Amino acid sequence: MFKVKNKEIQASKPIFSSSKLIKLCYFIIVFLLISCGNEKEKKSTENNTSTKEVTNTKTEENSSTNKTILCFGDSITAGYGLDDTNDAFPAILEQKIDSLGLNYTVVNSGVSGETTAGGKSRIDWVIKNKPEVFLLELGANDGLRGVQLTETKSNLQAIIDVVREKSPKTKIILAGMQLPPNMGLDYTTEFKQLFIDIAKENKIAFIPFLLKDVGGISSLNQNDGIHPNVKGHKIMANTVWEVLAPIIK
Repeated sequence: MFKVKNKEIQASKPIFSSSKLIKLCYFIIVFLLISCGNEKEKKSTENNTSTKEVTNTKTEENSSTNKTILCFGDSITAGYGLDDTNDAFPAILEQKIDSLGLNYTVVNSGVSGETTAGGKSRIDWVIKNKPEVFLLELGANDGLRGVQLTETKSNLQAIIDVVREKSPKTKIILAGMQLPPNMGLDYTTEFKQLFIDIAKENKIAFIPFLLKDVGGISSLNQNDGIHPNVKGHKIMANTVWEVLAPIIK
């Protein structure tokens, strides 16, 4: 028989003591809780990101679905002489529309010095946007230059014809203009009448005089006595709104 001298066989010691085992379990539990928290936070972040993406998409969709009101005119529409084009009547209309929560965007397509002939030459390009409403404000420069009234009327009619051909659903508003008396009684009278005739013949919405309560009033015009100042543009915006509001509301 074999004997083990001076040694006793002892039971093997546990790898962890009870205190260490408790600490290990506690650590595991804490780790799992932190992991779960991170996972929830991750999912929450993903959900928030997803929500933001959807919101942004909807905002872009709403922006892209806005209907357009196109103001097609000369220096009066362009806001000639104003320090800020946001003071021009198209921008004031935009502010009014936004305050009412209406789904429209106003586009200022005014060009200083524009005549009806100039408008006729660029209408094909401009009308490609197919606006919901087309405000036609041209003719004043024709009158001040003494252009033949038959030519002015022909050009305005040509513009209207292009709008109806290229964008049949567009509603047209014609802004009437008047001339100062120094242009001669016959000419100024016939000039005023041609806008009335065009509106009737085409059965379109009509603003009898865009510069109503503004034209000839020094306090509402710039130093040249022709182009409205900020106060004048506010009055013009109200004049346009009287005709525009029933169309877009």
